[in-house]
Amino acid sequence: MRSLAEERNAVILAHNYQVPEVQDVADFVGDSLGLSQQAAATEADVIVFAGVHFMAETAAILAPDRTVLIPDLEAGCSLAATIDAEALQRWKDENPGAVVVSYVNTTAEVKALSDYCCTSGNARQVIEAVPEDRDILFLPDMFLGAYLEKLTGRRMKIWPGECHVHAGIRPEHVTRMMEARPNTDLLIHPECGCASQCMYAAAHNARLAETTHVLSTEGMVRHAAASPKRDFVVATETGILHRLHKEAPDKRFYAMSERAVCRYMKQITLAKVRDSLRDMKFEVTVSDEVAARARLAIERMVEIV
Repeated sequence: MRSLAEERNAVILAHNYQVPEVQDVADFVGDSLGLSQQAAATEADVIVFAGVHFMAETAAILAPDRTVLIPDLEAGCSLAATIDAEALQRWKDENPGAVVVSYVNTTAEVKALSDYCCTSGNARQVIEAVPEDRDILFLPDMFLGAYLEKLTGRRMKIWPGECHVHAGIRPEHVTRMMEARPNTDLLIHPECGCASQCMYAAAHNARLAETTHVLSTEGMVRHAAASPKRDFVVATETGILHRLHKEAPDKRFYAMSERAVCRYMKQITLAKVRDSLRDMKFEVTVSDEVAARARLAIERMVEIV
């Protein structure tokens, strides 16, 4: 695999939720935007993105002079699929003058109609940068939106989308797990259906406040590496556990739910990565016009954070 990548002058990028063997063969493992930024910085001619389709699109937007490949064209995203450009345009027409903030988990066409993009790690900074006299349309994740409302105090109009994996992690799961492991740190992705409730509970319970951490996937990796704690319960897609074990091998990590598995991420296999490199398939492209407008929304985000 590595010799084939060298022959193609290719870089292999793998999202944190990929299967372990794909993560292990990748040049870089991380979150979607971080990987796309790696893609833009690399001197490789070919980028193989082991992730879902919107991530490969984002890489194509930020690295328009490279060939971007995805090993499986059917690797989509249940969250990104909840809104398309036509639906967003209708929503904008119904709310003239509103500022559109789109989570990075969206298609290129949706990004192109947005004022700002954001990630789970920088969404608070983006929301707080919007003038208070402007309405905000936040999309597409309703759990991340609700969490941000509580965090920032800003009222927003929120699109009713959800990730099928994170929506399935509910407050009752947290209660059961933390009762079983009371001395562990709890790491929660803000897309989870339990994030807002856990944040509220922590605000009213000093012990929970010390152990509850709502974090992006990259934030989870940083926290686990720096924390003196040895045990962590992780509320996000289970693929992150492999990276956490590699980054902090002396610590123990437990999945909040073993069923928190993204079937789209798991469509990418080591064999498909090999075939993608060998046969130069499947190329992901974004039109110049759409890419230019989508890039502007991403650049506005970067200027803030």
